[in-house]
Amino acid sequence: MTKAVQDLMVAVERTRDAFAAAVRDGDLDAALAVVADDVVLATMPAGTGAQGAAALRRHLAEQVLPHRPADLTTRRVSRTGDRWRVVDEEMVTFTHDRELPWLLPGVVPTGRRAEVLAISVVAVRRERVTEVRTLWDHHGLLTQLGLQPAAARSA
Repeated sequence: MTKAVQDLMVAVERTRDAFAAAVRDGDLDAALAVVADDVVLATMPAGTGAQGAAALRRHLAEQVLPHRPADLTTRRVSRTGDRWRVVDEEMVTFTHDRELPWLLPGVVPTGRRAEVLAISVVAVRRERVTEVRTLWDHHGLLTQLGLQPAAARSA
């Protein structure tokens, strides 16, 4: 691997980390400063997200930032990257102390603690985030919150 490729991989990780830190810190302007105009954010399987910087601003301001659990923490399990993207596997821990329209639309707070796996794929072009796809262990989350997953209800 050449030094130039290594440098690109480091730049991709730094851009992803700057975006994640800004969202974690509730700094909407800092988060948007590192995204491309055509950014796409998708949270699966919730089906929430945004396409384009303006829509992302609204989504973060209305659906995500005011609705983050007070004790939300993440612990990285693994990271894989290349010149275009970073894939993080993280354990996410929180108390379901408020509605989470970005993750569990329409589910009232249960007050229960949960620790679930989330995998995010963040693509970067020219030091700007172009795509963020996050896949949550939805079944595990619902189970820990004392909610019956849809597949179990229909069985």
